[in-house]
Amino acid sequence: MANPLSSLSLFFIVAAVVHSRQAHSLTSPSDVAALKAFKSAVVPSSIAPWSCLASWNFSSSDPCALPRRSYFTCGLSCSSSSSSGGPARITLITLDPAGYSGTLSPLVSRLSRLAVLDLSDNSFRGPIPSSLSSLSALTTLSLRANSFSGSVPALTGLKNLRSLDFSYNSLSGSLPSSLSSLSSLTRLDLSFNRLTGSIPKLPPNLLELALRANSLSGPLWKDSFAESVQLEVVELGHNWLAGALEPWLFLLPSIQQIDLANNSLARIDVATPPAGGGGSLVAVDLGFNRIEGFVPGSFANYPQLSSLSLRYNRLRGDIPAEFGRKATLRRLFLDGNYLTGKPPEGLFSGEATVAFGSLGDNCLRECPARSQLCVPSQKPDAVCKRAYGGRPRS
Repeated sequence: MANPLSSLSLFFIVAAVVHSRQAHSLTSPSDVAALKAFKSAVVPSSIAPWSCLASWNFSSSDPCALPRRSYFTCGLSCSSSSSSGGPARITLITLDPAGYSGTLSPLVSRLSRLAVLDLSDNSFRGPIPSSLSSLSALTTLSLRANSFSGSVPALTGLKNLRSLDFSYNSLSGSLPSSLSSLSSLTRLDLSFNRLTGSIPKLPPNLLELALRANSLSGPLWKDSFAESVQLEVVELGHNWLAGALEPWLFLLPSIQQIDLANNSLARIDVATPPAGGGGSLVAVDLGFNRIEGFVPGSFANYPQLSSLSLRYNRLRGDIPAEFGRKATLRRLFLDGNYLTGKPPEGLFSGEATVAFGSLGDNCLRECPARSQLCVPSQKPDAVCKRAYGGRPRS
């Protein structure tokens, strides 16, 4: 006959072990509620059977329970439960590009330990909840390539955010002035939206700025970039930016790449960098603007410059002789202007090392037909004479 005390003892031991495992593995109830709300805001018919969200079955498993053989197999990560027996917390939501549609539930803001939220390459729509600003642990926020609309919310509470990507959506309105408060932000990409207005003051630790293919307008103000001394990449192409580019832009301490192609810029002023300065600038694209005047020879004084495009503007005069002596220059596009004279011999004789580019569709003379740099052919004489008030090209 079994000893009733032994059976009772065994029951309590097993119960204690089960309770201990649950206390150390189950997800915080508030996080579970937030995840349920997140999934409920997704259109059920857009959840493919093979997708990550299809495996989120709250009635059969706990989100942070291990091993994840059948449920919650992907799309999220959890922190370990605390040594004091506290619940596990959701730290990451990264959905697969499965074509999910629906809205982003504001209740996701209850995931107070969330460090990464990435819903890229899906079909989420509607406004971006302003409540995301309460996710103080967030370091990466990517809603890239969805159908979000409305304005860019003020995200002032995201003091730890390092990467923000809302590109390829349908966001409109102006950029929030609160951007400058994101003190940890190093990468900002809002390209391919419908944003308007000017560029506000940028965050102090920004390395990459991408605002391509919007409807931003007006001039670039030095004050907007004044605190971004670590900025390396500026991508502002395909907007409506106008006015003049002043020397400060090319003299930003860490700048390497500048893309302002396809805007309405009218003038550029490029200063010679100070001794020991300007050493980082590698590539400049100012093509397809309305820039008048002469090609700035000062570009040749930037020691690392290897790619320069001023194509299809309204530039006149000679190609600076310094370009023919610049050994680092590998790409040079000056086509589609009204440049005159004879191109620098160094561009063809090997003194320079231009490997790719074009000087075509100008008013040059003696551009060697054997060189790919001279393709396409020069403008007709009649066009050049009209451009220079009836005088023949020199």
